[in-house]
Amino acid sequence: MPILPAGPLSYGMQLPIQSQSAIYAEPWEAGATPGDLAEIARTADRTGFAYLASCDHVAIPRRLAEGMSTVWYDPVATLGFLAGVTERVLLMSHVAVVGLRHPLATAKQYATLDHLSGGRLILGVGAGHVREEFEALGADFDGRGGVLDETVDALKAALGPEEYPEFAGERFSFSGLGQLPRPVQERVPIWVGGSSPAAVRRAAVRGDGWLPQGDPRGKLPEQIARLHALREAAGVAEPIVVGAITEPLYVGEPDWSVGRRTLSGKPEALAESLREYAAMGVHQIQVRFRSRSRTELTDQMAAFAADVAPHLDR
Repeated sequence: MPILPAGPLSYGMQLPIQSQSAIYAEPWEAGATPGDLAEIARTADRTGFAYLASCDHVAIPRRLAEGMSTVWYDPVATLGFLAGVTERVLLMSHVAVVGLRHPLATAKQYATLDHLSGGRLILGVGAGHVREEFEALGADFDGRGGVLDETVDALKAALGPEEYPEFAGERFSFSGLGQLPRPVQERVPIWVGGSSPAAVRRAAVRGDGWLPQGDPRGKLPEQIARLHALREAAGVAEPIVVGAITEPLYVGEPDWSVGRRTLSGKPEALAESLREYAAMGVHQIQVRFRSRSRTELTDQMAAFAADVAPHLDR
């Protein structure tokens, strides 16, 4: 089920457990199991979520560990595991720091994931922000923007239909090297993450989708207008999928403190609030639910799908 700019407002979610930053992780996630992760994925698959997303960090330095934690599952391994317990939900890296790896290595991993999942990959990419991570892997941190631009171009070739893809750039070049299996999709969608001016330009010029990173509602219309203006100026005719990360959600009236930023209440009221994103030109929203256990989370997911989602396009 592709996510299209012309389609209805769709909704997906960043998986819990696989990344446990202090900014958003719930206390119960620290003791969660692979079985919990699988049940969350099965719930999303069963209830109509468009995608599940997994983050990418290789190693976290001590100076950042208190806030970021060191819990970051590998996205290819995680999404590959979940591909085996789901049937229809799309699988997205949000985001893969592709500048840490040679594009042929990245292509091999994600082409295999797309092949094994029956064509359910969305490759979300971003520049990264942890210097020590780049330095440990011998990657270029200061030049990561240019590296990402060229890597996206190289990945478009490497993830295409050709068994022997070809690319020639300033940093990377390859030809005469075959890679099977090919992706199931004729064109793997590449969504660009980030809200800096460089990230928005990158999404506009090179992306099939844009994943803003923490833009408040009030700033999104201006950012979206700039995205479309840059895309038009670059002569890119294909439409682009625009995303947004919503405020934390709780369906119903909570009997515990869910935080002042959390949107909670009756399904119709939540849907009315979320429809504002569609009015801005957003095509897919990424939702996150407050919860005290895996069961409460999956209950929230099911309640959202049954009671809120049907009202999103009214």
